[in-house]
Amino acid sequence: MKLRIGLPKGSLQEATVRMLGRAGYKVTVESRSYFPRIDDSEMEGVLIRAQEIPRYVQDGILDCGITGEDWVQETDADVVRAAELVYSKQTNQPARWVVAVHNDSPFQRVEDLQGKRVATELVNVTRKFLQSRGVAAHVEFSWGATEVKVPDLVDAIVEITETGSSLRANNLRIIETVMTTTTKLIVNKESWQHDWKRRKVENLALLLLGAIAAEDKVILKMNAPRAQLKDVLAILPAMKNPTISPLSDEAWVAVETVIDEKVVRDLIPKLKDAGASGIIELPLNKVIP
Repeated sequence: MKLRIGLPKGSLQEATVRMLGRAGYKVTVESRSYFPRIDDSEMEGVLIRAQEIPRYVQDGILDCGITGEDWVQETDADVVRAAELVYSKQTNQPARWVVAVHNDSPFQRVEDLQGKRVATELVNVTRKFLQSRGVAAHVEFSWGATEVKVPDLVDAIVEITETGSSLRANNLRIIETVMTTTTKLIVNKESWQHDWKRRKVENLALLLLGAIAAEDKVILKMNAPRAQLKDVLAILPAMKNPTISPLSDEAWVAVETVIDEKVVRDLIPKLKDAGASGIIELPLNKVIP
């Protein structure tokens, strides 16, 4: 028996393969192949566009898939959301679908788009959003390069952004957020009721969430004199409490903690000044709460 999983092809592909690798699954994607190899004989992967994954999961062609909440809502797919995986192609933050207009545009609010043309790939969600605001606009599907269509071809766009840099580079400004979206592990409803498949998906979710939790974190280990332990611990931020272990020399203890990698460079000199020695920084792949 195999678990058939859809992996997103395109902008989210690299981040997904990297995250699966951190979770313990080696995924090999060969050029021109839509069937990546996964080093788990019980899993079979298919590379398809994230926009299509919800429909194939709903219809049972795939047991599960990794896609965005935006595409689950866009396709109105009836699926189980097994896990929220907060990562995207650039950052580990949720992405936003926003209404954007040209910097020189007179439009300041969504309501100003009454009767105007709006281009987007997220057509259904956009129409529902505008209707909820009482705006009757012409929403058309965009095949790509959506940012360049404003203001000559359309009056506004609804586009996804993580940092806003692409919009700013194209002289666009955001006037409203349509929705916030994160990556989801979704499951076919019948597969979710199948004991073996559900357990397989739950294990996958556990490991993926552990990999995400470990992103940008490290293990920091050191030795500290017992007499100065309080000073050392006062410097250390910790997920819970640092682990303190005795050493053969009773005057010293070993200290171990998990912290954000970005703060290590500031902490190490302070720890050294506080009396710590033998400081070691180690990378993390997974943190399982």
